[in-house]
Amino acid sequence: MNEVHSAQSSAPSLSDAQIQQFMRDGFVRIDAAFPRELAVQGRSILWRDTGCDEADLKTWTKPVIWLGMYGQEPFAQAANTPVLHKAFDQLVGPACWRPRMDLGTFPIRFPSPDDPGDTGWHIDASFPPETGDQNDFLNWRINVTSKGRALLMLFLFSDVGQDDAPTRIRAGSHLHVARMLAPAGESGLSLRELATNGFAYTAARQEVLATGEAGTVYLCHPFLVHAAQPHRGTRPRFLAQPPLLPGQPFLLDRADGAYSPVEQAIRIALQAA
Repeated sequence: MNEVHSAQSSAPSLSDAQIQQFMRDGFVRIDAAFPRELAVQGRSILWRDTGCDEADLKTWTKPVIWLGMYGQEPFAQAANTPVLHKAFDQLVGPACWRPRMDLGTFPIRFPSPDDPGDTGWHIDASFPPETGDQNDFLNWRINVTSKGRALLMLFLFSDVGQDDAPTRIRAGSHLHVARMLAPAGESGLSLRELATNGFAYTAARQEVLATGEAGTVYLCHPFLVHAAQPHRGTRPRFLAQPPLLPGQPFLLDRADGAYSPVEQAIRIALQAA
């Protein structure tokens, strides 16, 4: 454990500018957040499980194949680099997040003219409803203190250019969502309720593409509106999108005023309402 803390303390920190960007835009990009060789090892496992032949394009018959959960060594190591642990401390707060030993599900996107059927704008819900169908993802809920989710994370396991189905991000959209959630209090809103107009209230926000080399990680505010898109490139895109789970609840009223950047962004949104 001491070796982990030592490595973490020597890892580069997010700059003040990066933290300000996270609060303003809802995300920060970290290049080389995990070693490229781990991405190579991870892709070999994922390729096997797709049932497709990497060398035979005729076997790439679907626009997207969903795989998960993945906790083998390359994935566990990628999720727990000193660089990422330090960034988690800075954005969420020391001892306020839980380490991941897996990277959850992987939507593997293949070059295809077909509609993948999952490209709508959304945010990721974080806790189940008290009543209703818990198997219906649109019934899952989000509240203003982001119960059950500290961050949304995008782990790039392949090089992702503009044509390679990069995740679309609406910069600053987390501020609008926070204001929508505030009146609902602790019980929050379902994803269905939040998405009644397709998140049109964030449509004017700048769209950013989550591109980068394998080993890049995007750390995103849990309220960030984002969307998938069809793959128009030539090589499949490998990406994990797990949540970072909280170690303790976020608070928007602290006596000591020691707010994490995730909390600060929510407070800024509500103060501007």
